[in-house]
Amino acid sequence: MAARALSGGASTGWRERWIGWRNALISDPRFQRWASSSPLTRLIARRRARALFDLCAGFVYSQVLLACVRLRLCEHLVNGPLGVADIARLIDLSPEAATRLLRAAASLRLVRALPGERYALDDLGASLIGNPSVAGFVEHHILLYDDLRDPVALLRGEISTSLSRFWPYARDEAPGRSPDESVAPYSALMSRSQALLAPDILDAYPVSRHIGLLDVGGGEGGFLIEAAARAPKLELKLFDLPPVVERARLALSKRGLSGRVETTGGNFFKDPLPRGADIITLVRIVHDHDDAAAVALMRAAWSALPPGGTLLIAEPMADTIGAEAIGDAYFGFYLLAMGSGRPRRFDELQALLEKAGFSQIQAAPTRRPILASIIVARKV
Repeated sequence: MAARALSGGASTGWRERWIGWRNALISDPRFQRWASSSPLTRLIARRRARALFDLCAGFVYSQVLLACVRLRLCEHLVNGPLGVADIARLIDLSPEAATRLLRAAASLRLVRALPGERYALDDLGASLIGNPSVAGFVEHHILLYDDLRDPVALLRGEISTSLSRFWPYARDEAPGRSPDESVAPYSALMSRSQALLAPDILDAYPVSRHIGLLDVGGGEGGFLIEAAARAPKLELKLFDLPPVVERARLALSKRGLSGRVETTGGNFFKDPLPRGADIITLVRIVHDHDDAAAVALMRAAWSALPPGGTLLIAEPMADTIGAEAIGDAYFGFYLLAMGSGRPRRFDELQALLEKAGFSQIQAAPTRRPILASIIVARKV
């Protein structure tokens, strides 16, 4: 054991010395000039310069996207290419302003420039049309941008954030017992989020193998609506705050599911969860809460499950390969502005689940882990 520790320490020391030498070299202006002109390193230097500039310009790119969403630019192009004059008329901009927006959108692959001053949808614009709930998230991010005007003040906890007011439960302020303006915005956003994630989750983990499913924090029932279609014999239950449940009942009624889904209003930190289901799902719920609250929620699920029951957690996770910045940078600061929670790695969630009493903890791969990964745990 001592030899292994010594070897690890030596390896760590060597890596740190190498990183220090490399950083000193890259930060040297003389090396930067040489690297940008040498045929051997020119492409690498340009990629790094582009990446650094993208970090600076990211906010501008997001605002170009917001303008496209608000002006419904992609929707106007869904039936085929249009000329600048027609586009300008449809989005109520001058031809000069429309051209500026179109060129910016083309550089971001939202639209594509064609000969004759015409434009068509490009890959990302077509994807936006195929995922209409994304537009709602783009609009929602105005709150986050406002909270990030002074990121240092945000880190120091010196400001009252817009996102914490948008998500009242983040401040442990459950709204009243009837739907109102404080519930509708975040409840509708949660519903769009679940509709986007549900197919990926249910493809990765077929719930038809179970007898009954309880979706905790289920919002307006978006996940259960998809589960009902996938598993016609599955008993379904939904638990959320009372005013949210009232909205869920309306949404489920419109889908003809009133008689199939049992809805219960309550606070999962204060009220026991309904029993009778052999699988409980937490879809984008755990990362909204700090560790102590997350463990309390997991213990509530453990208590509600029968022996052999399953807890399924689905949410974006930190250290997701290819999406590291989304986990720790985006969700790290989003949840900070929200006032509660943090992105977690698999091993961090595993530790919390074990603390709550679960075992046989496994990851289940999803089609788009950038949106949600899955952890499945058992009550043994």
